[in-house]
Amino acid sequence: MSVAKINAITVPSDRVEEFVARFAARSGSVTSSPGFEAFELLAPNDDRGVFLVYTRWASEDDFQAWVQSPAFAHGHRGQSTDGPVSTHSELWSFEVAITEAPAEA
Repeated sequence: MSVAKINAITVPSDRVEEFVARFAARSGSVTSSPGFEAFELLAPNDDRGVFLVYTRWASEDDFQAWVQSPAFAHGHRGQSTDGPVSTHSELWSFEVAITEAPAEA
């Protein structure tokens, strides 16, 4: 059964562009990881200021292997002299109970 990891990251409005640019710069770095199934960066369209980083993995072991990998460390190193882009981060973990995909035409 797949697992979903959602990192809820609070980003001040004056750092949003930098935050999104960081993810764009490392685009594709996780896609070759064993067990990787999906990634989405969800931007708030209200006044919450919380981005959701959604990844789905074939197993918890696959996710943990990625967290311990050099690619993870490289993607999460500090990249700004202005300090962290976010002010808070919380990792949520779920098992995928039901999945639906669009019907093929």
